[in-house]
Amino acid sequence: MQLSDIITPERVVSSLEGASKKRVLELTAEFIAEESQMDSEDIYQGLIDRERLGSTGIGYGVAIPHCRMASLSDEETRGYLIQLDQGVDFDSIDGQPVELMFVLLVPESTNQVHLNLLAQLADCFSNDQFRHDLQMATDASELFDIASKAFKTAAA
Repeated sequence: MQLSDIITPERVVSSLEGASKKRVLELTAEFIAEESQMDSEDIYQGLIDRERLGSTGIGYGVAIPHCRMASLSDEETRGYLIQLDQGVDFDSIDGQPVELMFVLLVPESTNQVHLNLLAQLADCFSNDQFRHDLQMATDASELFDIASKAFKTAAA
């Protein structure tokens, strides 16, 4: 499974408001629930529980919140690209505020697929130009186009 397989234009948000990590994750869970018909409280709780284990802020203004979801079938991994309207303290390893998030929801049964996707994300987001392009994007369509190209290249 590749990153380009799990993201769609409907799973991208531009300029999400939220002044705190908790609020950003709440709003993200609500957005995902609307798009997926999943329960927003289950999504939020899964993401918060994972954050309690350690911040998913990987540095450079990027976080990759992720969790396992019992409501997802074995082949139903979902990815969401979120651009925040302002930097938010995420307890990132470099102390920088987070401006970009990629939320990964995987089935409970997933093991190696989950880890492979996280590695692909870390690789893509380590690219300065990719991060800059995403930060400068002005709408969800532009975000999706930038991410799609990078994710397809990463899979090649």
